Amino acid sequence: MKILHLETSSKNCSVAISDGEKLLCLCEEISENYKQSESLHTFVEWALQGAEISLGDLDAVSVGKGPGSYTGLRIGAASAKGFCYGLKIPMIAVNSLETMIEPFLNQNYDLIIPLVDARRMEVYCAVFDGISGEMISETEAKILDESSFRDFVGKKIIFIGDGAKKAKDLLQVENAEFKEEVFPSAKYLIRKSVQKFNQKDFEDIAYFEPFYLKDFQGVKKKKSEE
Repeated sequence: MKILHLETSSKNCSVAISDGEKLLCLCEEISENYKQSESLHTFVEWALQGAEISLGDLDAVSVGKGPGSYTGLRIGAASAKGFCYGLKIPMIAVNSLETMIEPFLNQNYDLIIPLVDARRMEVYCAVFDGISGEMISETEAKILDESSFRDFVGKKIIFIGDGAKKAKDLLQVENAEFKEEVFPSAKYLIRKSVQKFNQKDFEDIAYFEPFYLKDFQGVKKKKSEE
């Protein structure tokens, strides 16, 4: 099965093509300016060329459903829907935090905790078992303070993601490691997407909405700017 994977929930605009669990091509770029709107479809074209297939060869499209950047998620979801409608193929959605943990599984960590920056002292987070990858604590928007994650005292933990930067100076968790430069990536959508494809666990394309967790918060203009 050939699947197009889109991950746009963070500063990493990421596109991958897989055949089964084999990665055929990956195109991605991390940008502080969130370049999904200008780069996503170019990356799709490059990935198809690199994989030496056409859109017509695809059997499904998978998308990182969030949580993360509101605008990035909307762009990814709209693109996935467009491809699926046009090609008449199913759509698969995967929690974006799950795509962050795979490089750290079976690396002697008891827990892997992705922290995605959600402004101020808030992060999107979930807690995963360091061996099985099973989600232990559901995805939530959490305001960090000194007592956060104290329930896991005595565990060997790694905090990953751009939210780990502000957590590092605040959290009082012994034996913890922090790795900030970790973002969701389309290549880590592959394994879960193949599982869902085989189980026919598809999204209702018409009604699918990304996992925003919070309502959109725009920047209010000053009266002088209106």
